[in-house]
Amino acid sequence: MARSHLTLAALATSAVEGLEVAAAAPFGTGNGNDFDSALITDRAGKHWIIRVPRNAAAENAQSADLVALRALSAGVRTRLPFDVTSYAGQVPVGQTRGIVYEFVYGNKVPMRSYTTGPKSLSASIGAAIAAIHALPTSFVADAGLPVQTASEALRACISIIDRAAATKLVPAALLERWREAAEDSKLWQFQPTVINGSLVSDSFLSANNAVTGVLGWQDIKVGDPATDLQWLLGPRNEAIIDTAFGAYADARGAGDRQLKQRANFYAELSVAKWLLHGTEVRSTEIVDDAGEMLTTLLDDIRDDIMNPISADTAPTMAVEEVEAMLRKDNRAV
Repeated sequence: MARSHLTLAALATSAVEGLEVAAAAPFGTGNGNDFDSALITDRAGKHWIIRVPRNAAAENAQSADLVALRALSAGVRTRLPFDVTSYAGQVPVGQTRGIVYEFVYGNKVPMRSYTTGPKSLSASIGAAIAAIHALPTSFVADAGLPVQTASEALRACISIIDRAAATKLVPAALLERWREAAEDSKLWQFQPTVINGSLVSDSFLSANNAVTGVLGWQDIKVGDPATDLQWLLGPRNEAIIDTAFGAYADARGAGDRQLKQRANFYAELSVAKWLLHGTEVRSTEIVDDAGEMLTTLLDDIRDDIMNPISADTAPTMAVEEVEAMLRKDNRAV
């Protein structure tokens, strides 16, 4: 059963010395969430968030997020054009713990509502991601957080492809497309950067078309910058994609010429990861959902045949050959 906001407020006063609660309200709670959360207002009008994990996975994610927040020193944070929450205190709660954070102001905007063009939310998001990638990699290594080379990023992708192939549920055309991308050496010539590692639309808080905060740092590491951009490609909104990638390039330069192709590769591979998750937890519902997503992806690459994820992929074949291959796979699905 979910803990009430009043119970959470009482816990917050134990977690943060001197905290005097003036008001408390539920925050993002519900039966489907991994946390019991409350928004706390103190007597000075300052706001805080307390979160208590409901399960082991949420507890692990919160612990990883806490390590990352502590690694993001005041000096590192001054390099970012947005706010990152800070740890304020903790309190034991049964077999877990409640963590209190400083509140970051802003609203979550659904991706379908992103503005585009100069000085838009899409542009601000592109610039915000670029700022993360411009952070010095040394603080990540100093904190003992993961540091991944380009070759290690490639090997991780190959492992996913091989495991997905072993399920016998991925169409051959997709496996061939992914393997050709993995074999394209030009695609993997990039400089690893600091990355958030788990960015999605809900990661960003904003006001007046500008990013005010970024949430969720549990997967921060040094790795492939394309990882942080893949989510922008999911809905295939070209105006959002062009604006965000353009703002990113303006901030970071155009040195990584294969950035967008790798981001697209990661976006496609995320479907394979969803399939693997379904097989690991033995969920027929997830496996079926992943199968439908793979079928849709198959249709998408047929419709977008001249935009491969590897320079060595489809354009080296006659379009008619590729379409025949895809029709064959559709009959097999």
